[in-house]
Amino acid sequence: MISIEGLKVEFGVKPLFSDVNFVINARDRIALVGKNGAGKSTMLKILCGIQKPTAGNVAIPNETTIGYLPQVMVLQDDTTVREEARKAFAGNTVLKEKLDKMNNQLSERTDYDSEEYMQLVQKFTQEHERYMMMGAENYEADIERTLAGLGFTRSDLDRPTHEFSGGWRMRIELAKILLQKPDVLLLDEPTNHLDIESIQWLETFLAQSAKAVVLVSHDRAFINNVTNRTLEISCGKVVDYRVKYDEYVKLRAERREQQIRAYENQQKEIADIKDFIERFRYKPTKAVQVQSRIKQLEKIVPIEIDEVDNSALRLKFPPCLRSGDYPVICDEVRKDYGQHTVFSNVCLTIKRGEKVAFVGKNGEGKSTLVKCIMNEIPFTGSLKIGHNVQIGYFAQNQAQLLDEELTVFDTIDHVAKGDIRLRINDILGAFMFGGEESEKKVKVLSGGERSRLAMIRLLLEPVNLLILDEPTNHLDMPSKDVLKEAINAFDGTAIIVSHDREFLDGLVTKVYEFGGGKVKEHIGGIYDFLRSRQIDTLDALGMNSTKAAEPLATADATVSGAEPSAGKLSYEERKEQQKRLKKAEKAVSDAENNIAKLEDKLKVLDEKLCLPENASNMTIINEYADIKAKLDQEVERWEQLAEELENINLFTNNQ
Repeated sequence: MISIEGLKVEFGVKPLFSDVNFVINARDRIALVGKNGAGKSTMLKILCGIQKPTAGNVAIPNETTIGYLPQVMVLQDDTTVREEARKAFAGNTVLKEKLDKMNNQLSERTDYDSEEYMQLVQKFTQEHERYMMMGAENYEADIERTLAGLGFTRSDLDRPTHEFSGGWRMRIELAKILLQKPDVLLLDEPTNHLDIESIQWLETFLAQSAKAVVLVSHDRAFINNVTNRTLEISCGKVVDYRVKYDEYVKLRAERREQQIRAYENQQKEIADIKDFIERFRYKPTKAVQVQSRIKQLEKIVPIEIDEVDNSALRLKFPPCLRSGDYPVICDEVRKDYGQHTVFSNVCLTIKRGEKVAFVGKNGEGKSTLVKCIMNEIPFTGSLKIGHNVQIGYFAQNQAQLLDEELTVFDTIDHVAKGDIRLRINDILGAFMFGGEESEKKVKVLSGGERSRLAMIRLLLEPVNLLILDEPTNHLDMPSKDVLKEAINAFDGTAIIVSHDREFLDGLVTKVYEFGGGKVKEHIGGIYDFLRSRQIDTLDALGMNSTKAAEPLATADATVSGAEPSAGKLSYEERKEQQKRLKKAEKAVSDAENNIAKLEDKLKVLDEKLCLPENASNMTIINEYADIKAKLDQEVERWEQLAEELENINLFTNNQ
């Protein structure tokens, strides 16, 4: 399907990779792997034609279509979710016009026996078959099914895209790419903005509906479930392993051992040759042999060894005071934003030594409960922190609290104690701060790099309760392995908010599911929870449907001011109803305008925070947090107003 021959890419003196050759076949499911900076994203850009290689050839058949999802892209804000998704079918419209034109020609012509007429019939048949294969007119169901799989509700489909966060808008872009059904899908970190349920849906889609797939991902469970082939970019070359990722890890370890043995033998050979040259350089009787050895030395091609795998590095949290038997006890905890209830009646007890996961769709209150535990936001109910509890808390804003004038090495050196100080370079290397990276100052680091550095600091501080909010977002797989092993060896208590199943597997023994304003406890690991959740889903949907119908009837009765059986409204009542309708429409419109203004302010602040000099500017950060809180409240208010308007419309239409 796609053939890559002699590919070479240079950004500096040393090529990023060279002499790369491989073929992407139909039904291939390829994981593109390698250390950060190896060129994975560059390879995807070359495959889709965005970037040109220094040398080599990428052969793509003319009719082959390619869908590419980058990590970062320009997003549109001028349509609704449904209208944006419909753009995936723009090709259908063009083909439909072409078919209509040919159909008119066929109806107007009378030369039925001519060769030209038969050619036109044949072309029309071929194009019509292609049109039907593309989905023809039945694409609305595909749109709803795909968007639902990626986490959107039916009520979301007609909302403007600017009301959604960047992560949700990336889901819309992913939906558009999937709906186009390209011959080759190129996905760069597609799970970054998905929750567990959406990731599982995407896995099933790629396994059953996609053609060829090339993906870059740090989610080990995802690539294991999707891929059947692994391409590794290492030492400027691409090595093709026709196996899943887990099998590739084993084969790679064997290959690296062979590399080390070959490297050691070559180094011994080089040392022997140099020793001979030095010993006999000035002896005339050995001149010919010395020259022969010099030529032999020049012909040796150095064997490169892959960067040292630090995933075996052992980290252990420093000792801390023993906490009480129950570090966290919640009793009837409730959190409201205005009239919106995030969750209520939360009763949970976390015992000393337990490692638990908070899971659920985005916006269901996982991080909110963490903030309640940290006493960062007000709430109602009782929430007790146990005796002698020392909390280590990791959230995205932790990265903003680092001293910008320190280097990466000094930041860790200031918190490391005892023998661990002798291993700082190894630890930094395990988290992608090896070599010269450790000498960088914090102020020049990106947001992701700061998050990784904050995570290392946390690993070296004496705590007995760990609270980690999406700790793996900026970690590659070896770094996640180091963190997971450290938490497993941690003898304290851990609360982990994450959608990374592979990271949570074998780590947690209890799962708290957030959804529908409730928090439900599941005993067992993450895969035990997922198996039970798949069974519970149908029952839960049935219950939700029943519950959803009750408030609607109540609202209708309230709006009407009479019993449902009261019959038709009088003129005065209809007039009053119209007033209520106009008032509700104006309230919804005002809320939408307020949301748009707050979104614009956030965009401006986002651009400022992307600049290195503003990364830890507390004035901007605090302003951003205030506006974000106002936006959340306004969105909740808009949802309530929109629901009221829908109920009024429904009641009016029934009269």
